[in-house]
Amino acid sequence: MRLLDRYLLRELMVPLFYCLVGFQIFWTAFDLFSNLKSYQDGGLGWLQIGKINLLRTPELLATVLPIALLLALLYALTNLARHNELFAIRAAGVSLARISLPYFAVATLLGGALFVVTEFIAPKASAKSTRLLSGGDTGTGQWLSNLNFQDDAMGQMWHIKQYNPATGEMIQPVVGWTTTEARMELFAQRGAWTNGMWVFYVVELQTFEPPTKVLPSNILTTNVWAGQQIGGSPKQLQAEIKIAELEKTEAAKNLKLSLADIIEYRKLHPSMPPDKAAMLMTQFHGRIAQPWTCVVVVLMALPFGAMTGKRNVFTGVAGSVGICFFYFVLLRWGLALGTSGHIPPVVAAWLPNVVFAGMGLGFLLKLR
Repeated sequence: MRLLDRYLLRELMVPLFYCLVGFQIFWTAFDLFSNLKSYQDGGLGWLQIGKINLLRTPELLATVLPIALLLALLYALTNLARHNELFAIRAAGVSLARISLPYFAVATLLGGALFVVTEFIAPKASAKSTRLLSGGDTGTGQWLSNLNFQDDAMGQMWHIKQYNPATGEMIQPVVGWTTTEARMELFAQRGAWTNGMWVFYVVELQTFEPPTKVLPSNILTTNVWAGQQIGGSPKQLQAEIKIAELEKTEAAKNLKLSLADIIEYRKLHPSMPPDKAAMLMTQFHGRIAQPWTCVVVVLMALPFGAMTGKRNVFTGVAGSVGICFFYFVLLRWGLALGTSGHIPPVVAAWLPNVVFAGMGLGFLLKLR
């Protein structure tokens, strides 16, 4: 790494650290005061409230990280321009594109880290915070009652009296499916996911031949029944629960689903109604587009921060506020239109990045 790269990175990393910490504290405090009444109504102590906010930190990072990077970049670049350091570097024959390389490297690393956090860490942390908020602990003791779902891929209908999403255990499940020759209904006292399949205990399997027959033509009772023909893995059930609980208005405001949730849900429902497909595919493409926000931030910050002349560093702060405001307005607008089906999900998800990247590239060409 060249001496110039190390210098530029050092000038960026210090304000980036302070911006990340500052914005994280701000969003955590805002979330705390917004939900304080619900915490009090739930009888939660300060230790439990602290755990909830700690578990929500990965989810908040999706909002905090791009804003912190933008503010840190504008601050660093404005400070360099204010002391004519950028002018001196470019006068030495170093192009603006070469100057921006370490910034794009940081943005790429942060974008990758953001994808890992939002896809693998944040969903589990959010589930634990939900269990802590509703049950007072993050353990596996929470049970859902009267769960119904349909496996369209295998043509099966499920009804589960009680289900533990953390362990995959179920009490009194009922599964029904129909073939060309017969209709099957399985009644069990309990079930568990073992070795990649459902295993049911104290089972009564009723067979109706033909499918339209009212009374069963055969009844099989057994203590243990391995359901190789039964679909719906715990991951798919979890996706079904999460998506069933997701309000359309909430999906139009923020990205709430991971790629894994959407993929598992589509395994259960290969064919979906247009309104459901619009909402899920907008969330899907939004998750893919989200990490690229960090790269777009660099494209926007470079022309605004690299303008020569002695300027106050708070000019960068004011610029970042304006850019963030318009970006999030466009993001919400795109999510709302994509979720409602007015524009294609790909366009809805990528619209803010494409618009701001195009603006940034246009401004950069003028600075060459």
